Amino acid sequence: MLLKDLPQDARPREKLLARGAGALSDAELLALLLRSGIPGKNVLQMGQELVDTFGGIAGLLHTSAADLQRIKGLGPAKRAELVAVLELARRALAQQLQDKPLFTTPQAVRDYLQLQLGSRPHEIFAVLFLDSQHRLIALEELFRGTLTQTSVYPREVVLRALAHQCGSVVLAHNHPSGAAQPSRADEALTQTLKAALALVDVRVLDHFVVTRTQAVSMAELGFL
Repeated sequence: MLLKDLPQDARPREKLLARGAGALSDAELLALLLRSGIPGKNVLQMGQELVDTFGGIAGLLHTSAADLQRIKGLGPAKRAELVAVLELARRALAQQLQDKPLFTTPQAVRDYLQLQLGSRPHEIFAVLFLDSQHRLIALEELFRGTLTQTSVYPREVVLRALAHQCGSVVLAHNHPSGAAQPSRADEALTQTLKAALALVDVRVLDHFVVTRTQAVSMAELGFL
């Protein structure tokens, strides 16, 4: 069925204007972004294909422009628009963390880290630098590759903490394998960085292990 053949109040744009965005399904919201389909596949079907292929909106938010090439009919312009929405989501979450103490919004921290690190194909070690009120100053990706005590240099982390004049940090790294359980190497690295940062009076508040589907707090597991 073509969109023009749908009843007026069932078309995504008209439905949103009449009943609000919350009344639309994930596929309908995506259809509004995509605007048009291709021969044999209307825009609602394309939206549903995106949802099905990437495991819902959460999965879609962790895709790259390259991943989106798998969907027939998504040209460069449409891929760019979807990736732009992802970046807006990242910036909105970052603003939340800059406007209020980090741990008043623990889910926002997890969401932010998943958007930043969850879909990376290789390991990234990042640090959230916080002010004295635990608000976000900056997130920096400091190391990449296979992360061990020897490949993450405490001196560099300390220097960046001093440059930001921060009072505390949250450490984070991703597991591209999808296994969110911290390893013994993760535990050892956390303790090494905790000791190094303590020398300059910077606290390590947490260390998150991030995958596409979750961000696990090592503090909650008792490792800090």
